[in-house]
Amino acid sequence: MSVRAGVRLGVRPGLPEDLLDDVRGRLGTQPVDDAAIGAALTAGGRVLGSDALRELTRSARAELAGAGPLQPLLDLPGVTDVLVNGPRDVWVDRGHGLERADLDLGTPAAVRALAVRLAALAGQRLDDAAPICDGRLPGGERLHAVVEPVASAGAAVSLRVLRQSTLGLDALVAGGAVSPGWEPLLRSLVAGRANVLVSGGTGTGKTTLLAALLGLVPPDERVVTVEEARELAPVHPHVVPLVTRRANVEGAGAVSLSDLVRAALRMRPDRMVVGECRGAEVREVLLAMNTGHDGGLATVHANAVEHVPARLEALAALAGMPRDAVAAQAAAAVDVVLHVRRLGGRRFVGAIGVVGRGPDGAGFHVEPAAWWDGDGARPAEIRDAGAWERLVRRWGP
Repeated sequence: MSVRAGVRLGVRPGLPEDLLDDVRGRLGTQPVDDAAIGAALTAGGRVLGSDALRELTRSARAELAGAGPLQPLLDLPGVTDVLVNGPRDVWVDRGHGLERADLDLGTPAAVRALAVRLAALAGQRLDDAAPICDGRLPGGERLHAVVEPVASAGAAVSLRVLRQSTLGLDALVAGGAVSPGWEPLLRSLVAGRANVLVSGGTGTGKTTLLAALLGLVPPDERVVTVEEARELAPVHPHVVPLVTRRANVEGAGAVSLSDLVRAALRMRPDRMVVGECRGAEVREVLLAMNTGHDGGLATVHANAVEHVPARLEALAALAGMPRDAVAAQAAAAVDVVLHVRRLGGRRFVGAIGVVGRGPDGAGFHVEPAAWWDGDGARPAEIRDAGAWERLVRRWGP
């Protein structure tokens, strides 16, 4: 990971506090939109040009309904993460590693106040009694924040920008994310209704690949997606998105991924899709794939294609499933694993694995059938001839 310090990112200065208080008072309980903010800015007799009014409106909206001084960073093209470690320790990731932002948030108390306000926007509580917050901002950004005594510098804030991908498989092949030799096989996996897991680390492009595969589903099929935050936006005419809900400040009203997976099974899905298996919901996913809901897709965090069994076993243990039950369900449910890698600024499908039982009939494993280093000048390689032959014989075009 490359780290570059001192990068100027064109961050706009925040709104003066007295002006912000005036706008807040004039808005009252009105919706915080551009029209209302613009009217509040000019209501005090201020004479503003169109450019100045537009800039002040943008700044006020960021302070009142957005991420405040961090909003300009979130709005930069390509930003995936904004990280705050302290008042003058702010970083962004634009896909090429972390870069320090030329931004001064003032004091540790100001950083804490910003974290508390962001938590309130996400409908969460953040204080000494509840020093950890995990939520989602109105703009869709994923928020994680900690304050003292957990964070010694007053507060630490992590914002993840969730961008919906509408890229098709053709675009991924053209962009070097999928080996051209694998494109017919991926199309055949979807057409043949294989149950597919997409594995990879954070930020490797799992959701982008998943959305591209969903774009290959026939238009007369009903797709039900289950996610923590909506990222999947496949080009398909019949998609029903379901999104989890966190508990409110009283601890009530939560709707988990497990709840949504069970609900999705009763919605007559032709394809059930789980944006990411990260907990006990993996039990419902495996059971669904074993009860006639073929053609399902899901993603899971794993460092390598052969590490997927250990990851599934760990997640299923959270649901109380013993190891032998996980092996039996997974070996019968999952057909193929597509592993996505990130190398520098490139994201690509690096391996294709075939799921099967262990050599002694116990446990299960994923055999890496083929491998690719993401270099468009070199074709993908067959890693295990036997596994590749079984894969092509069953799912090949």
